[in-house]
Formats: sequence, structure tokens, C-alpha cells
Amino acid sequence: MNASRATPLRLLHVGLANEQDVVLVRQRARQLSQLLGFSQQDQVRVATAVSEVARGACLASARGRAEFFLVDAGRRQVLEVTVAARDGGAVALPDDAVVTAHRLMDECVSGSEDTPGFTMRKMLPASVHVDGARLADIAAQLAKGGPVADTYLEVHQQNQELVATLAELRERQEDLLGLTRELEDTNRGIVALYAEIEDKAERLRRADEMKSRFLSNTSHELRTPLSSIRALAKLLLDRMDGDLTPEQERQVSFILSAANDLSELVNDLLDLAKIEAGKVEVQVAPVVPDHLFRALKGMLRPLVDEGRVALEFVTPDAVEPFDSDEGKISQVLRNFISNALKFTEEGSVTVSARHDPQEDTIVFAVTDSGIGISPDNLQLIFEEFSQIEHPLQRRSKGTGLGLPLCRKLAALLGGRVEVKSTVGAGSTFRLVLPRQFATSRRDDVI
Repeated sequence: MNASRATPLRLLHVGLANEQDVVLVRQRARQLSQLLGFSQQDQVRVATAVSEVARGACLASARGRAEFFLVDAGRRQVLEVTVAARDGGAVALPDDAVVTAHRLMDECVSGSEDTPGFTMRKMLPASVHVDGARLADIAAQLAKGGPVADTYLEVHQQNQELVATLAELRERQEDLLGLTRELEDTNRGIVALYAEIEDKAERLRRADEMKSRFLSNTSHELRTPLSSIRALAKLLLDRMDGDLTPEQERQVSFILSAANDLSELVNDLLDLAKIEAGKVEVQVAPVVPDHLFRALKGMLRPLVDEGRVALEFVTPDAVEPFDSDEGKISQVLRNFISNALKFTEEGSVTVSARHDPQEDTIVFAVTDSGIGISPDNLQLIFEEFSQIEHPLQRRSKGTGLGLPLCRKLAALLGGRVEVKSTVGAGSTFRLVLPRQFATSRRDDVI
């Protein structure tokens, strides 16, 4: 508030010498604040603050004065009241009077060389602006004089104000009680909702545990008969029990292929179950990207149809060894590469690695020139048992668990999986890993 910097216009002057003058200054403060457009409550606040300070001035000095000013402080006008000694000097006010004034007025300033005495300020309502005509009318009303300084009438007036204030407080208390009851009802509803959510969360947790246990047990139970089927099929194809007719060889080949597909599904299910159960151990050791790429190249050579697709490994000479689990990195990259080879009819699949110095991460990328993935399906491919409808998808059957498993393995290693793709132009899958594996993370997942 910059009222002290504006030129004040004096509206009223009241001398202070005794208790009658204190009653009079209260009445005149109420009258003036009413003429200036203050609300009923603000009229009481101004009158009370001025009378308390005036009473304190009378107690401190035999003679004093109270002056009322209108100050134009820009967009808002201000009522300014100064209480000082009759000779213009400052007065020593009781602490309770000063505290009351600070509570009821917008601003209070103790005496200074420019403004002696104690000054109180109250901003006029925003909708009120006292112009010249209005000021002349207020001056005329004040010139007629105010009410007689009758102590009994003033006490009666204060009692009426107190009754009105109490009635307003009672109304507000009733509103507050109503709001409190509504809040209590809301809180009870929230508590019930939280209890329901916790109950459902516990059911989901138990269901998830049962699912993981079922997948783990089923996978273990299926591995033994599948191993037997695969072994027997290989024995038959190797002619260990005699020759096979061409038709028999074809049928046994179908059995072996189906057993291999089912074995892959079982292995993926078992890996997912172990990760969700927190029973996967991360074997942290230095990983040399060049060595990793050589192993992947030899492992995936049988899958490559060199006549139509080229599998290229960009040797990361500049990438130094980093700490992580090479086996799980290899598992993720094998899945990325095998998917790229499945869905690339012609062109190339490129595997690369680089160091990102800004994030201090190692970024493995598998880029293909295949069919690509639409933006709507970029999240679908990471959902368990979800596959995209496409003629190549029908020819290259999969479990729908590979990419969800890759995402979980990446999170287990403290990293993430990213994908960018354009329909008809190919896809790039990235595995982003930290150069330093956090030991606390390894302790959590063992």
C-alpha cells in the first residue's frame, strides 16, 4: 500500500481529552466509514480500532487529537486515521491497543518525522471511488455534526453490533458444522473406498502369485515330456531304429518342430514366472560388446536366409567393457534379431552398440528394413500373448511372450527397451543399459 506517498485530504478532526471524546471519536469513525461506503463489518472494525487507539492516547497524554484523511493510492482509495498528541508529537500507546489496531486495519504505522503519532489505514471497497461531488456531499454530512457523545447510547450501539456479530458467527458456525458433517461423510466414503481398493489389491496380488506359481509349476512339468519328445524325434530322424519312409520322415519332422515351438513357449513362461516371483539372479560381470556380437553371430547364422536378408554386426570398437549380465543381454538381443529376421522379407538387419556419454549408458540397437509397426500397435507388442495381424505373422508363429520378457529383463538390468518404427520402412529396437549396474538392484531381485 502506497498511501503514505500520496497527498492526504483531511476529512475530519476530533480532539481527545477524556472518555467522552473517546466515545465521540468512535461514533464519528463509524459515521465517516459509513459515508465512505464501507460494509457494516468494516465500519465496526474501523470504529473499534480508532476508539481503542484513542483511549490509549488519552491514558498516555492529557490532550491528543485524531485526524481522518482520504488518500488516493492509485486504483484503490484509503481511509487514513492518525492519532497523535495535541502538539503533533508521538504518543506511547498500550500494547493491547496496538495489537487491536493491527488486527482490524489493513496497515498500521508508528510515528515518524513525516507522520507523527500512530497511523492506521483501511482500503475502501474496490467498487467505491470518492470523486469530487461525492467528497463534497461527505463534507456536508460531516459539517452537520455527528451524534452526541452519549456513553449509554454508544454502549447500546456496541451491544447491537455485538449481537449482530454473534448472530453472524452463529450462522457461520452452523455452515461450518454442515461442512464438517459433509467432510466426515466424504472421509468415511474415502476410507471405505481405500479399504475396497486394498482388498482388491490384495486379491490381485494373490492372483498374481497363483498365476506365477501355476506358470512355474506347469513349465517345470512340461519340460520333461517335451525333452523326451524332442529326443525321440531326433532318434527317429537319425535312423537309430531303422529307415523311415519319406512320409514318416515328414511327420516326425512336424513332431520335432512342434516340440521345439512348445519348448520355446515353456522356457519363456518359466522366465516370466521367475522374474515376477523375484527369483531371477543377475550375474554381474564385465561385458565386452565385441565378444557378445561374435557369439550372437555364430548362434543366429542358421536363422539367416543370406539370399534375401543380410545380418550385419557393427563392431563396437570404441565401446569399452561395462558391468552387466551378458547372458540376459544376449537373450534380449536374440529376441530382437530373430523377430527382425522373421519380419524382413528382403533387405538387412543391423545390430550395433554405442556409448551415450550424456546418460552414461550403453545403447544396443537392432534395425531392420522389414514390414514395420503402426503407432497404434507399438504398445500392444509388449503385452503378453499379443501379436499383430499380418500375413508374415501367420507364417512365423510365435508365443507373444518374447518382447514382454525383453522389457522385464531390461528393467531387471536397470535399463529400458525403446522402439521406433515406420510401417513399410522397418523398425529399430533399442536396449538401453547403465554402464554401472547398481548393486542394491541386484540384491533386490535375487
